[in-house]
Amino acid sequence: MRRTALLASAALLAASLPWAATARAADEPAPVPVDRFEGEVPFAAQPAEGIFTWGGDADDPPALRLADRADAPEGAKVLTGGYDISGYGGFTHDFAATAPAHDWSAHQGIRLWWEGRNNGRKITFEIKDGGANGEASELWTTSFTDDFTGWKQVELPFTDFAYRTDYQPVGGIDHVLGLNGMWGYAVTLPPGAKGDFAMDGVELYGRADQALRASVSTDAPVVPVAEGGTAKVRVTVATTGAQPLTDPVTVGYATGDGTATPGGDYTPVSGTLTFPAGTASGTTRTVEVTTRRDRTPETAETVPLRLTVTGAKAPAEDPRIVLNAHGLPYLDAKLPVRERVADLLRRMSPAEKAGQMTQAERGAVGQGADIAAYALGSLLSGGGSTPTPNTPEAWARMIDGFQLRTRATRLQIPLVYGVDAVHGHNNLSGATVMPHNIGIGATRDPRLAQRTGAVTAAEVRATGIPWDFSPCLCVSRDERWGRAYESFGEDPALVRSMETVVQGLQGRANGADLSRADKVLATAKHFVADGGTAYGSSTTGTYTTDQGVTRITREQLEDIHLAPYRDAVDRGVGTVMPSYSSLDIVGDGKGAVKMHARGDMINGVLKGRMGFDGFVISDWNALDQLPGDYAARVRGAVGAGVDMMMVPYGYKEFTAALTAEAAAGRISERRIDDAVSRILIQKFRLGLFEHPYADTSGAAAIGSPAHRAVARQAAAESQVLLKNAGGLLPLRKSQKVYVAGSNADDIGNQTGGWTLTWQGASGDTVPGTTILKGLREAGGDVTYSKDASAPTTGYDVGVVVVGETPYAEGVGDVGNGHSLTLSAADRAAVDKVCAAMRCAVLIVSGRPQLVGDRLDDIDALVASWLPGTEGGGVADVLYGERPFTGQLPVTWPKAESQLPVNVGDTSYAPQFPYGWGLTTRTDLPRGGTATLRDLGARAAAAERHGDDRTGRALVTRARLLVQQKAGDHPTEAVSRPFADADHLLLTGRYGKAVEKLALAYRAA
Repeated sequence: MRRTALLASAALLAASLPWAATARAADEPAPVPVDRFEGEVPFAAQPAEGIFTWGGDADDPPALRLADRADAPEGAKVLTGGYDISGYGGFTHDFAATAPAHDWSAHQGIRLWWEGRNNGRKITFEIKDGGANGEASELWTTSFTDDFTGWKQVELPFTDFAYRTDYQPVGGIDHVLGLNGMWGYAVTLPPGAKGDFAMDGVELYGRADQALRASVSTDAPVVPVAEGGTAKVRVTVATTGAQPLTDPVTVGYATGDGTATPGGDYTPVSGTLTFPAGTASGTTRTVEVTTRRDRTPETAETVPLRLTVTGAKAPAEDPRIVLNAHGLPYLDAKLPVRERVADLLRRMSPAEKAGQMTQAERGAVGQGADIAAYALGSLLSGGGSTPTPNTPEAWARMIDGFQLRTRATRLQIPLVYGVDAVHGHNNLSGATVMPHNIGIGATRDPRLAQRTGAVTAAEVRATGIPWDFSPCLCVSRDERWGRAYESFGEDPALVRSMETVVQGLQGRANGADLSRADKVLATAKHFVADGGTAYGSSTTGTYTTDQGVTRITREQLEDIHLAPYRDAVDRGVGTVMPSYSSLDIVGDGKGAVKMHARGDMINGVLKGRMGFDGFVISDWNALDQLPGDYAARVRGAVGAGVDMMMVPYGYKEFTAALTAEAAAGRISERRIDDAVSRILIQKFRLGLFEHPYADTSGAAAIGSPAHRAVARQAAAESQVLLKNAGGLLPLRKSQKVYVAGSNADDIGNQTGGWTLTWQGASGDTVPGTTILKGLREAGGDVTYSKDASAPTTGYDVGVVVVGETPYAEGVGDVGNGHSLTLSAADRAAVDKVCAAMRCAVLIVSGRPQLVGDRLDDIDALVASWLPGTEGGGVADVLYGERPFTGQLPVTWPKAESQLPVNVGDTSYAPQFPYGWGLTTRTDLPRGGTATLRDLGARAAAAERHGDDRTGRALVTRARLLVQQKAGDHPTEAVSRPFADADHLLLTGRYGKAVEKLALAYRAA
């Protein structure tokens, strides 16, 4: 039956629930069933009425079924399921997906039967309140602990539900739990270990608590004040629907026992605030507490303000007044950083040191009280973990709220907040989204790479975030890897040349610019050799390549994968993140060892030989992938050199284990102090002790025309022209152009993974310009038919934009639901358009796609990569506003059987070689072998004189000569020396590069 009918039959169903009937008082309303799990509610997909599952990745959604159970508390069936959640997962019942919403305001709370496993794990229960529909409502949450065995009816009073601050699908409607517009509920299951559950009989119970009609709040949970100042705590009363109070509300207040001394540090106060009946919603009263100055240097001290509320819902927590720390050496900005660190370190307890080594996810700390309780050093936003609304102001306000919590700690050490801004501030709606790194590698433009980093840093810091988990310095050696697009390319020389992005993010290598309002701490990741993992070696879920094993000789490790990190350290990169993958160095006798446990590489090579003086941050829950029990994993990672542990939802367990291991002497005090010192150095360099809160002075530039101009240039320069038969490109404005294909008008596909959410999504996800819109804005005569179903007669040229849909990490591994071939719909669009007219095919993707079987039918082929939000940049090169200048950052294979295939391989016969890229410049060089001899001699001379600019220009001229002669189908004899030449160019060996190009020319 429909949910509305089920809820309407409350009286009939209540008669069948003897435990509910006998438990309620005589004046209570009958319980109202919400879910009986007898089969009347379907399993569905969102948005729809029914039950649907969800999770952080493909493995996280639980498996649900309705099971016959003789011991079912209600009816004959129960809802049961199994789960194994690494991130987050659970299920939702939208009993009113669109309309009408239900009214629960007459009831005290919601309850359910839960079959306890007595595992001490927390079950989160969430309800949807108000708004336009079930997917545009406020989320309110509470939880219970599974600390019992067998069936138990768990009651969740509505007074226990708190407004979610870690995630909301929409902006706040009124931030009051009205209960008169309810859409559904959700259950979040505990992560970290496999489990199963059973539940039954969800129902509303009891009579409404009138306190739900009004609530009391304070302006902040922490109120810092300089010693001698007056703290002002504003107390506000609000009502459902902003109606005046129908009954009086009183708020008693009194200063309580904290670390500050009453009468010495402050003057105690007490009293009562009265809000009479008829008081307008939103009325505020103020409590003032005067502090006293004694001029003695000291750490921060707290004064709790106890509130007793009658007639309304009390605040979730009482506010704390904090007398700020003052007069201590570590607070003196004039002292050298290392002196400040040494002073602060001497004052820290083991628990405070453990807190500094801990990073939690914002969603795990709720309102943030645990930041002070566990002295946490860092928070992060995982992919898609955003405030609501997702605006610059909301980001800054959220992070300032978290930072405020650190003021309540004894030493007031600020948080360092991190985010994956891997191609612009990609978690922020409206930010400038750059091409992914593979496209930046295709530009071969280090100055432009630095400018993209600078734009990213400015937009990230303007929202209050001082730390970016970027850049990825992986050298991608197999395009089947789902992270291939996060790499600048397959050649370590290319990756090294693009590391100018570090200066764009951080500024000067000595860290002197980190305190600027437009710079952030950068992260070199993922150390080391994550791009070399072998296909089929992964043991993570359904992944095939990501998080697998890289088996390599020590020479290959040094030359290919370690080389970019040497440059990053020289550039002063502030943090390094190890890889999830395992490293197996041939002949060292260790076998495959997870990078987070390789002390020889982190302590020995990175910190020792390379002299890295920043700190090492783990990857998300990487600790859980190490062998042994939890304590052994903590010892292993910290001992290997990991300084800060990203334990998104496990920060309590980690801090407890780290403290215990240190107390037992199994982790040395010296190692702990080294880790904490490294972290504190970067916090001081970032200026967080002087300016912990967001500097939003640059917020107006987020997504600005100037920033988007940089992204547009990057999109244009990243386009690689692979084939251009008959000079089809550039297009002319006078031509009638037929545009088709799945990626022509899809900003989500165009921006790819790591855009608003971890995996990204197809469709209209972020503001920006699609390729189609860019073509139209360029003034072209354009007709669009996504599937090429519109008539194809009467057009001069077709542009078919095809390729991949978004993915991230191992979810995108080939063999994990992905391949390197175009979809059937894309192939059909290419075939139809290219059979009807001359055509250009653009491939929007994170890696090469196999198109050799259609290449002869395609006049022009463009590797567009993932160009970001500025599709106008693609239109610029298509219409000749800019010439095509991009070059392949990776080898374009003929077949998947060739993979892995890379520059320098002995056998090398790709579709297009590394470095290939035709141009539409009109000033093409002319000449033959004699010209190449002359270019070679001049290039060698430029190399001897250190004239890099001239050397690069001479090699480029030689490359263009080879491409003109080789045509659209470079042979193996052409491809190998051609690719080698580009590697030589990037390593500054200009004379040798031209020699290789001369070989390719003779073979063409």
